[in-house]
Amino acid sequence: MKNRMNCKTNYNRKLKYTYIKYTVITLFVCMLFVKGFTPFRREGNNLFHIFVNGVSVGNVGDEERAEELLLTARKNVALQREELTFMETDMTLEGEEVLWGKVDEENKVVSQMEEALKSNLLETMKRSYTVKIDEYMVSLGSVDEVQELLNAAIDKYDDEDKFSVILVQDGDREINVLKAEVVGREEEARASGGNIYSEAGIQTFFTDLNQTEIEKKEMGFSDYELGLITMDFSEKVEIVEAYLPKSQLTSLPQAIDQVTKEEETPSEYEVESGDTLSEIALKVDIPMDRIVEMNDALEDINTPIRVGQKLIVTVPEPELSVTSTRQVYLEETYDEDTIYEDNDAWYTTQTEVLQQPSAGFRKIIANIGYLNDKEVQKEILKEEVVMEAVPKIVMRGTKVPPTYIKPISGGRQSSGFGRRKSPTKGASSYHKGIDWATPKGTPVYASCGGTVSRAGWGSGYGYVVYIDHEDGRQTRYGHLSKVQVKVGQTVKQGEQIALSGSTGVSTGPHLHFEILINGKQVNPLDYLN
Repeated sequence: MKNRMNCKTNYNRKLKYTYIKYTVITLFVCMLFVKGFTPFRREGNNLFHIFVNGVSVGNVGDEERAEELLLTARKNVALQREELTFMETDMTLEGEEVLWGKVDEENKVVSQMEEALKSNLLETMKRSYTVKIDEYMVSLGSVDEVQELLNAAIDKYDDEDKFSVILVQDGDREINVLKAEVVGREEEARASGGNIYSEAGIQTFFTDLNQTEIEKKEMGFSDYELGLITMDFSEKVEIVEAYLPKSQLTSLPQAIDQVTKEEETPSEYEVESGDTLSEIALKVDIPMDRIVEMNDALEDINTPIRVGQKLIVTVPEPELSVTSTRQVYLEETYDEDTIYEDNDAWYTTQTEVLQQPSAGFRKIIANIGYLNDKEVQKEILKEEVVMEAVPKIVMRGTKVPPTYIKPISGGRQSSGFGRRKSPTKGASSYHKGIDWATPKGTPVYASCGGTVSRAGWGSGYGYVVYIDHEDGRQTRYGHLSKVQVKVGQTVKQGEQIALSGSTGVSTGPHLHFEILINGKQVNPLDYLN
């Protein structure tokens, strides 16, 4: 009986031990698969503490998974903002090898990563639209603002509210670029999906037929539809989508002011000796006919210009200019174009009016072209002359006039043209030429080709040479030490005619040089090339 009781006790103990052993094993296996715990591996770090921008955001059991969660957090932050956002992203992992380790729920880790990223945004880039007008650029915050800006430019000149600006995709460009087009209100409605009435079939046929019949008849003044008929931008306008900091965007009122305000100050060009209108046009990079338009003193490109004359060479214009055409009825006085008759025996500096002009009077229908508010072109469609104009007739020379050069090499200008204090007894207080101080015996050259009319002693001039030129002018060379030409001799420009000296009324060795027009001395510096 006792033995039986001992066997039963041993069996119970063995059964209890087995139960405990399997319970422990079961618990261990369960813990391996319970979410939130990382299994123990004898392979190094198996639990990682994540820090984003120095902030603890949770624990994971795998390094690669931490990178994936960070990528998700970055995407979420970007999607929550309409702007292009730059964010500081510095993630560090602290790993450790543990037997038991609790990892955080991934949603929670991602959420905490997002907060750490938001607190360290570097810069927000807003979707914007850069308007390029040739080399000028301005950036706005929306397409609507771009359209308002461009419409403000044309509204300044569209007093009939006939035109508007639409933005269309530029098919010739690979990148996303829009171009601005000025269209009539009907075309604007068509572009935006509006219902525009259009004739078709037999009705169109009869409309075209009637239009052809009207064109065959001579139109009366009342048959024309007057008013604004075309508008466009003078410069090429492109709109490029971009992302920019808000600090680089311009407010709409400021942009309108910058684009439409006329800021340039008119500038002048002073005509110099030897200038022609064509040479001035090249210097200032403005066409001759444009210079004529800007200057009332110029009738056309053939109008003579004089030394010292001031010509306007720029006019105030906005950054974005508008061209337009208006059909108008006018009753006006008018002038006929000047008629020029060429005279091959005259120089181009010589002109003579053969017939004085007289204005006429007429009624017209015309298309007038404008650049902003300045008239730049007129096309007459119909004209009825009430009183004919008489044209101005001008005879002009065709020969290129001779040029004048400095008559010595080097030398220092010692006296200018005009009033002065007499340098010595007997000298004039009004100097009629230019003096260049130069050593005695310096070669003196003919300033222009011509015929020697005087060569020898000339009282106050000392030894002197006079040369008459084809254009009627005369040059004089005084205080010479030696004359090397004779009266009646023909000389070429640059040919040596004498040696400098200090003869006559003189204070020292120099050359006195004069240019005379119609027997009167003029300032030689105005004519020397």
